[in-house]
Amino acid sequence: MNRKQMMVGLLFASLFGGIVALGGYKLFEKEQPSSFQSPLENSVKFSSYLNDSSFIVPEGLNFVYAAELVTPRVVHIKNTSTATARNGYGSPDDMLREFFGQPRDDRGQPRPEQSAGSGVIISEDGYIVTNNHVVENSSELEVTLSDNRVYKATLVGTDPNTDIAVIKIDEKNLPFIKFGNSDIVKVGEWVLAVGNPFELTSTVTAGIVSAKGRNIGILRERYGIESFIQTDAAVNPGNSGGALVNLRGELIGINSAIATPTGSYAGYSFAVPVSLVKKDVADLIEYGMVQRAVLGIEIVNVNDPRLKDEKISDLNGVYVNSVYEKSAAEEAGLKKGDIILEINSSKVENVAELQELVARNRPGDKIEVTYKRDGKTKTVSAKLKNLDNKVEIVKKDDAYIIEGASLRNATEKEIESYDVDGGVIIEDIGNGKWKDAGIKDGFMITSVNNRPVKEINELRGLLRNSAGDGVLIKGKYADGKEAYYGMGW
Repeated sequence: MNRKQMMVGLLFASLFGGIVALGGYKLFEKEQPSSFQSPLENSVKFSSYLNDSSFIVPEGLNFVYAAELVTPRVVHIKNTSTATARNGYGSPDDMLREFFGQPRDDRGQPRPEQSAGSGVIISEDGYIVTNNHVVENSSELEVTLSDNRVYKATLVGTDPNTDIAVIKIDEKNLPFIKFGNSDIVKVGEWVLAVGNPFELTSTVTAGIVSAKGRNIGILRERYGIESFIQTDAAVNPGNSGGALVNLRGELIGINSAIATPTGSYAGYSFAVPVSLVKKDVADLIEYGMVQRAVLGIEIVNVNDPRLKDEKISDLNGVYVNSVYEKSAAEEAGLKKGDIILEINSSKVENVAELQELVARNRPGDKIEVTYKRDGKTKTVSAKLKNLDNKVEIVKKDDAYIIEGASLRNATEKEIESYDVDGGVIIEDIGNGKWKDAGIKDGFMITSVNNRPVKEINELRGLLRNSAGDGVLIKGKYADGKEAYYGMGW
């Protein structure tokens, strides 16, 4: 064999060896059981798909713009508060001791506690919106910006009925968020939740709007309004008071609650819609308290089991179960059995939506109510009133008449003199429950049913929620003497 023939032979041998090796690999691969396949096989294919230059991300699915815009506008809030024993009493004996004005043991003594949440900057001069439950019972509020600057904050006002509060820091030229329009938000739309879960500051999560107008029964206030935006963006403890935004970085809600059997995120979160937030914020800043407007009706969903005997054929709207005397609804001509279909041309599909649409207004405002009666659809104009059946604006510092007594917020001098954190002064006591209970002029109310009271709005809410029950009033007189009074309410 000459040299040329030898080279050709080696070449063919190499090629044959390569073919055998390749065939053996393929054979080996076929013979492997499926359990030996890589568990990342699908992930690898997915990554390759995303890296394919032919794949174009649809416009609007880029979260980076909104995240970068909103993050500097969301703050961390630390609340130092004074709390008492759970449920108000360490034992039944403690309850009896306090009711009859006797000292309680140490288990019921106030103790400092700290909690944390989030907030959203809404003005360049330091106004911040958050949840009421983030700042309630606060003795000190501390705000940390995304750039780690720290400020003491003052409480501007709260509204337990919507779980919204406003606080303020002393600073200028702050980046602030732009309000969006929660009315035009669609189910299935992408949203971002921005906040500080588990002390993990400036955290951004994404999801879609899962539903609107949700009532989950979390607000225990008698006049609580729940018409939440439901999302599947991850929200955890610490996110409360943070921002829910669209992909343009506009605020569409304030994150408030989660549905969970564990205390941590389990799939769904809930935000107060910005349409309601805007109105609350404006009221709290201008008046110190929300100007709550009501129609003066008791309403239920048309599919409520309690209405099975009414033989209602309509599947849309809200059923009017009763109309209160001298209310806006009565003056507009609404009656029991009417089915409200629209408020100001906006469709009403459940109780939560109607409450939200009405609550966006102030006492004295007129709304158009479209309803069905005896198969006929009509529209009337209703002039809304407040919870006291009046149309006047009530300011936080205005004296307020309850059961024959004039009440007002304590002044700073009085708070210092009485050595308390805040309270409501009773003066000019006339005939009524206060006088019957033995309360004298100058008594400062500091708690109702062991829940702290610092101003009239809190007192009104606690008394409203105690309607039909007894209340335990705690407070002080100017001479420093503490007193307790039990009253039927």
